[in-house]
Amino acid sequence: MVVLNKIYTKTGDDGETALGNGARVAKHSIRVNAYGTVDEANATVGLARQHSTGEMDALLAMIQNDLFDLGADLCRPDMEKDVTSDYPPLRMADAQVTRLEREIDVMNAVLEPLRSFILPGGSALAAHLHLCRTVSRRAERLTVELATLESINPAAVKYLNRLSDWFFVAGRIANNDGKDDVLWVPGKNR
Repeated sequence: MVVLNKIYTKTGDDGETALGNGARVAKHSIRVNAYGTVDEANATVGLARQHSTGEMDALLAMIQNDLFDLGADLCRPDMEKDVTSDYPPLRMADAQVTRLEREIDVMNAVLEPLRSFILPGGSALAAHLHLCRTVSRRAERLTVELATLESINPAAVKYLNRLSDWFFVAGRIANNDGKDDVLWVPGKNR
């Protein structure tokens, strides 16, 4: 149970923060950068939701919840249950990755194959979904870098990898099922 009755604690004034297991680390550590960028990705999803409705909005709401799960996973460096806690650490599950794959397949089934790269843009929702894609890719790169230094849950990297693909396909859906995609024209302005 989370209880936040005081927002500032002053415990980070020295440039350190607490991880989920209570360990103190520098705020610039790769782990903090990874889960901080996941939080940033979540904020971009919140912006995208300002332009979404119906099923797309419901799917984005599920992704926002997943991203909190992912942040909780990444803020716990130990893969074992903390003996000081009554609950095991929250970890991403392969089922969350599989769900994204199913959703990608459903969305992609209505799209024509691409014959060019597309530029981020088109509708407001598509532009925001492309921003979500690029921030989630950055979160993935940081998480992969973290995995070279410490053990992490492999489902975390898989989820981020699928998530950026999900945002790409969803961006095409938001552009009138790809009909309003903005195509890249190589060398157009030379």
